[in-house]
Amino acid sequence: MKNTFLNEVLTAFPNVENDIDLPSLEISNVEHLPSWFETSELASASIACAGLMTHLHLPRESSQIVVDQRLASLWFDMTLKPVDWDIPPPWDPIAGDYQTSDGWIRLHTNAPHHRKAALSVIGDYSERDALARAVARWNKDQLENEVVEAGGCAAAMNSLEDWQAHPQGKSVANEPLIDWDRAEDDRSFQENGSGTLSLSGVKVLDLTRILAGPVGTRYLAAYGADVLRIDPLDWEEPSVAPEVTLGKRCAGLNLKSSQGREVFCDLVKDAEILVHGYRPDALANLGFDGETLRKLNPSLIDISLCAYGWNGPWKNRRGFDSLVQMSCGIADYGMRMSGAQKPVPLPVQALDHATGYFMAAAALYALHRKRQHGEVLAARLSLARTAQLLMKSKRTTLHKQGCKLELKDLNDTIEKTGWGDAHRVRWPLEIAGYAAHWPHQSGALKSASATW
Repeated sequence: MKNTFLNEVLTAFPNVENDIDLPSLEISNVEHLPSWFETSELASASIACAGLMTHLHLPRESSQIVVDQRLASLWFDMTLKPVDWDIPPPWDPIAGDYQTSDGWIRLHTNAPHHRKAALSVIGDYSERDALARAVARWNKDQLENEVVEAGGCAAAMNSLEDWQAHPQGKSVANEPLIDWDRAEDDRSFQENGSGTLSLSGVKVLDLTRILAGPVGTRYLAAYGADVLRIDPLDWEEPSVAPEVTLGKRCAGLNLKSSQGREVFCDLVKDAEILVHGYRPDALANLGFDGETLRKLNPSLIDISLCAYGWNGPWKNRRGFDSLVQMSCGIADYGMRMSGAQKPVPLPVQALDHATGYFMAAAALYALHRKRQHGEVLAARLSLARTAQLLMKSKRTTLHKQGCKLELKDLNDTIEKTGWGDAHRVRWPLEIAGYAAHWPHQSGALKSASATW
């Protein structure tokens, strides 16, 4: 079995050679999305990585792991296929790529406050054509900076070479794929729990939104974790909620209120894993920095995500997969290699999905280290660092096989969701003796109580 990424990814886990008795791992059905990068290999590698870390929590006789690369590629996109109902469009009408006077910029306006911030800089344009004419008068870097300063989300398109020379690109290149921190030793847990196997009932507190974090916690829910997702009371994401709430209970809290913070503190005290995707300073600004979280729960495993890396001038910048692809040169490389007249991103939001599975793998590995060695670990990941991994696989020819969805790729059974019946793409990971099972149907955000 050869995979461009898997061996490098496994080196991101400390002492992994002493912990993991590698089972028989097979990558089957090796097909490729049409991409100028090894996108499908990243899909199979990230899911395989999560599978290998899941295997640490199983009896040793469970030894066979198979990842279907075709299905893994499909799971890097939307997997839910509604029956007689529709999922809302994924993009706000004015979100997307715009040509400036000296290049291209992407505006991310899906959230109302991000849209408001962008238009406060450019002008109050509700129609895309009028907005395009206004953006065309701007310098791309100037517009990017002003939108970001206003609290919005934007990314000027760079080349791969530009990003390598950029201060943030240099910073990200020096970061590990997973940045580990040994927060505590919990020897009492080791003494009492060293024989524990499986993820059944492991409490995961999920403070993540579009898209990487929810992918990671969806994976944990598939193998027995009790995932409780917390969102702000005014937050909605109708285009992805049917996709990423599978297996979870979803509640709402206002962490800016004393009552909301009190409830959150109680949740943290009983959680085993916290997964959050706030910008590096955002959770601390709400009163929950690392030291505070450790005081609430010294044995808490803390898995965190940001967009542009944990160091450098952009460490606190808001970002999403599509923006990082513009910043780091992926969209520019696709445009140049395709001979296109506009940015050509990856065929799927691969940075989000891969990072999500890496987050799940990090949580599982940290749980194993706590159970077996009494260590309490924290891990930090970023979309930009996952991009750095993928960018090394750039191609001079385009993968053309396609991985187009076919009827054979769907589960035979109907899945009940909070919006109606649906089919879902078959799960790409097989672990002998340990089938994926999601305990809750996909449902609306804030539909459950904020309790364990």
